[in-house]
Amino acid sequence: MPRRINPLLVLPLVVFAVFFGVMALQIDRSGNDNLPSAFVGKAAPAFEPLPFGPHIPPTQAELLVPGPKLVNFWASWCAPCRVEHPNLVYLATLGIPIMGVNYKDREANGMTFLAELGNPYSRIGADPEGRIAIDWGVYAIPETFVLDGNGIVRFRYPGPITAAVMEELILPEIKRLSGNADPAELMQ
Repeated sequence: MPRRINPLLVLPLVVFAVFFGVMALQIDRSGNDNLPSAFVGKAAPAFEPLPFGPHIPPTQAELLVPGPKLVNFWASWCAPCRVEHPNLVYLATLGIPIMGVNYKDREANGMTFLAELGNPYSRIGADPEGRIAIDWGVYAIPETFVLDGNGIVRFRYPGPITAAVMEELILPEIKRLSGNADPAELMQ
């Protein structure tokens, strides 16, 4: 006679399989669609980062300056921030204002990071406690928000801005917000 398997021994395996299946369904191939932002289409949250070294921190009023702009949350200890940094430098050469928010970082480490890789930021502020990131709904850094000239969040990208992300998502959004002008024309 075949031996019966105790259902209690199988239960952990079933629970794990169900959990794994649910998690697998939540994973998006691009990594972004399942991370919605409550602020897309709405005014950007309060914005008063602390000073970061000798840099002037961005202000709420600067979010209302005409034209598209980026708000980028980053840190020196963040490996994906290092990956995206050359693309931020490139976007800055196009004249796109990028406001940086240094997240839960030591100021000296952040300053060394910028000295090594260049500074793409028009303004930089610090968020040492992570309060601003919480207010903005940041999931993990790096995270970048595209704002229009009225301070409305028009697009959010969680994760590093790769060359593909820049070409396929960020630059088209900047172009759309610029009245279909070529982003390179923003420099003029």
